[in-house]
Amino acid sequence: MFSLPMSPSEGHVRRLLREMRTTALLALPLVLGQVSAVAISLIDTILAGHHGARTLAAVAVGGAVWTLVLLVLIGVLMAVPPSVAQCNGSGRRERIGPIFRQALWLALVLGVGLLMLAQAGSGWLLTAMNVGSEVRPEAEGFVHAIAWGAPAFALYVACRSLSEGLAWTLPTMAFGVFGVVLLAPLGYGLMFGAFGLPALGAVGLGLASALVMWAQLLGIVVYLARAPRFADLRLFGHVEPPRWAPIRELLRIGLPMGFSVFMEGSLFVATLLLIGGMGATPVAAHQIAINVASLCFMVPLGVAMATTVRVGHAAGANDPRALRWAAAGGAAIVLLTQTASALLMVFGRHAIARIYTDDPAIAALAATLLLYAAAFQYPDGIQTLAAGALRGLKDTRAPMWITACAYWALGMPLGWWLGVHLREGAPGMWYGLILGLLAAAALMAARFAHIARHDHRLMAVVARSATIH
Repeated sequence: MFSLPMSPSEGHVRRLLREMRTTALLALPLVLGQVSAVAISLIDTILAGHHGARTLAAVAVGGAVWTLVLLVLIGVLMAVPPSVAQCNGSGRRERIGPIFRQALWLALVLGVGLLMLAQAGSGWLLTAMNVGSEVRPEAEGFVHAIAWGAPAFALYVACRSLSEGLAWTLPTMAFGVFGVVLLAPLGYGLMFGAFGLPALGAVGLGLASALVMWAQLLGIVVYLARAPRFADLRLFGHVEPPRWAPIRELLRIGLPMGFSVFMEGSLFVATLLLIGGMGATPVAAHQIAINVASLCFMVPLGVAMATTVRVGHAAGANDPRALRWAAAGGAAIVLLTQTASALLMVFGRHAIARIYTDDPAIAALAATLLLYAAAFQYPDGIQTLAAGALRGLKDTRAPMWITACAYWALGMPLGWWLGVHLREGAPGMWYGLILGLLAAAALMAARFAHIARHDHRLMAVVARSATIH
């Protein structure tokens, strides 16, 4: 799949192990950073659950709306790491500062636009989703409050992406953990009225999340401005007006990625909404299985992010062999981690379900769905890793069409037909998820193999992508 030798010699095995070690060291802080993001969502859920059933429902629904729009923002700004990595790999470090400053302008526009969209459109979207009238006001209040953090989050992602593109991933972990530590007491205080703060319920939790985003932004800006490893880049040396040419190039790379991320994320949200009409037990069981699968997904996602950087660095250095080895190292790690995840879900499914619930019906269905989750560990990991390798080449248009077709032309129709039309319930919907992920994995891997098979084709892609200046 990633151009590994057919009969690896001892030298090849040693090289693969070295590549795996390099990628693992780069990926570990990214994995921990992604886990911290999941932990923030978990804290929101736990705090809301202790406040009341209506608050929990409001935060769950409002969080789903917020996540849908946020996925586009994150996807577009995924253009920053490969752009920075290619400049760093080719020895053109003087171009990194200008790229970063234009990325900040792009992030600011996206963040303000997201804030305005959330303020103006969340009520309409909640109504269109047929959210109950008893939940809708609190859900809308949660979205309105958390949206004030959108500009800060967008700028924070741009800053974090710069550091990741330079293969320095510790800030992602450090500021992610900082956010978790800060949100717990602040969210509790603003939700319940503790520590002399007003009791604002779901709105208070949204406001606390927004304040945490601004704190993370302030922290990472101070770090980037003072850290010696970034001094030669003069990231904040002067104010640079927005320039359309580099911003257009970032959008050319980032918009397809934003669309791809939205296609995958919206598939899972739409699945949840369809299962929501099947009753409380299927919804609860589905939420348990998805929560476990999402937590396990943070590992291949972190490896894919590290692979993006390593592939981008090798592409910038015009080293096709190093590029292929970087992809192979990431693929080997993902196969190992996904095997561990699948085994955990197969043999520990009943114990995992009992951690979440004491209801025997929910636990039984959740254990069944965890078998389906185990089945899609390999395709999910492979499609994520392949997409990361393609991002390193700034090849984003083909993955955009692949995800749209795999998830919405294959996965969702099959899931609806089995789960809703044939009344197979949540398991039928999960068959659709598995088919969509299988198709995406096969097509993404084939795309990368097609590009990487010949050096001239690979370098042609790199040459077309090296246009930001």
